[in-house]
Amino acid sequence: MCAFCRHPSQDTTSDRQRWREDLERTLRSAKASSGPYDALVCLSGGKDSLYLLHRAKVEYGLNVLAFTTAANIPEVAWTSIELAVRRLGVDHLVYRPSDSFYRKLFAFLLRNQEARGAVYTVSYVYAPLFEGDALAVATERGIPLVLAGYSPGQPEPERMQYEFSRKLVCETDWTPPALASSGHFTAAELRRFWNPARYPGGTRFPRYLAPFHAWDYDQEMVMREVHRLGLVARRSHASPVHSNYPINWLLMYSDLKRFGYNPYAPEFCSLIREGKARRAQWRVMFPVVDFMIRRKLLLGANTTRQLRWLGLSEKELRITQPLGAYDPPLA
Repeated sequence: MCAFCRHPSQDTTSDRQRWREDLERTLRSAKASSGPYDALVCLSGGKDSLYLLHRAKVEYGLNVLAFTTAANIPEVAWTSIELAVRRLGVDHLVYRPSDSFYRKLFAFLLRNQEARGAVYTVSYVYAPLFEGDALAVATERGIPLVLAGYSPGQPEPERMQYEFSRKLVCETDWTPPALASSGHFTAAELRRFWNPARYPGGTRFPRYLAPFHAWDYDQEMVMREVHRLGLVARRSHASPVHSNYPINWLLMYSDLKRFGYNPYAPEFCSLIREGKARRAQWRVMFPVVDFMIRRKLLLGANTTRQLRWLGLSEKELRITQPLGAYDPPLA
């Protein structure tokens, strides 16, 4: 019996019950908001964000603003976003940041990965950027609640368990110190990261919640539901394999070459152990995905396309930074 089963997760039943009760109170009371919207829903076009948008709008009757940071989103996800927004009849705000900034950021991080490799390095700089975008929009528009479709285990528990702490949202500068000290980025580029100190005293900041940490979660059920509800054009579009950010294929390629295993395997194994994903499916899918990545075939061809987009060679995919060099701020 492995260590995971001998020492269960800190996400206990009592924790989830407490989170569920808080979430129900929060969503039911959100309709009494005096602002233009009750909640902002982060919409990436993946199955979880689509299903979250549906539940917030239809089940809870919230007046929601769907929000997307248009950075490295695949065509499959855009198709799902447009279909869901139209079907649910919600307002949708798209922020289109500078493509050159993301190319510069991704290239720098891949040339200077920290010890845990490419997925960890890029994801934990990339995610705080679009989380901060959502916080900024909600703050400036007086929206009291941000909802994100993180599945259980995302992001790492040290950073978020159901909700970003008030200290993290209201007091903490999210700019990665290693980027600030690198001399590679301008002050304007570093301002892309969330920093509540830029707002005047007395500003009211929203809560930032991950409802799937509180609700019962089943990956297969979510994929079935978004297809049944007509939020995706095809059943395959609900699969994370198809809606994944294109850059992720390059990140997985780098880590597979360096470490010999898919860096997302631990996350999916956790879902399987907790009964939230099907073991039989992923026993088949992971070897298929890894084969596509290693051979750069089919969806794995994104590896070559992303290298070309960033102007990188495979030899430049290197670990140069110590453990924790880019760690995001913690609660």
